[in-house]
Amino acid sequence: MSYAIIGFGKIGQALAHAFARKNIEVTVASRRPPEALATQARAIGPTVVAKSLRDALEADTIILAVPFGEHREVAKALPNWKGKTVIDAMNAFPVPEELDGLPSSAFVAKSFTGARLVKGFNHLIAATLATDPVVTGGHRVVFLSGDDEDAIAPVADLAKQLGFAPVKLGKLNEGGALVHARGRSWGQLIFQDLFKKEQ
Repeated sequence: MSYAIIGFGKIGQALAHAFARKNIEVTVASRRPPEALATQARAIGPTVVAKSLRDALEADTIILAVPFGEHREVAKALPNWKGKTVIDAMNAFPVPEELDGLPSSAFVAKSFTGARLVKGFNHLIAATLATDPVVTGGHRVVFLSGDDEDAIAPVADLAKQLGFAPVKLGKLNEGGALVHARGRSWGQLIFQDLFKKEQ
């Protein structure tokens, strides 16, 4: 399984730290050329490799960590996303009117034709996401939701590999609504820094 993080701001870099901590290779890309990201990527760890957006999108699993309004530009980079898993780590706040009552991830999914989309890694602030999720007696929780149950399982496996405790919330418009913003308020689980004890 190959991984890429699209967007190299605070959230993208926080996720890159998570991969580097576990020596898992990940490609990072943004609107900027890879040379502009290379120094920061190397500073995070040797498994974090800056590439062009086109090259990064060859990965099996793509984590979207761009500002919400830019996801459509990323989507246009491939004619079809069949066979790809897209993890939506973005937050839309305040919620744009264009969402027309949809959870933001359901709206995002419309742009990524053929992709299996999972909402995840979006509810923690970057500084928390960047820290080691393994604490005494437990693991930091990440919430996952999606309309394709088969897509959630491999994302949950990735979360575990990175040291997190995945908690599945169900479909986007049910449990997933707890980690989406609504109008000018956040879902109830946004910014909740929770830990799951080891069994």
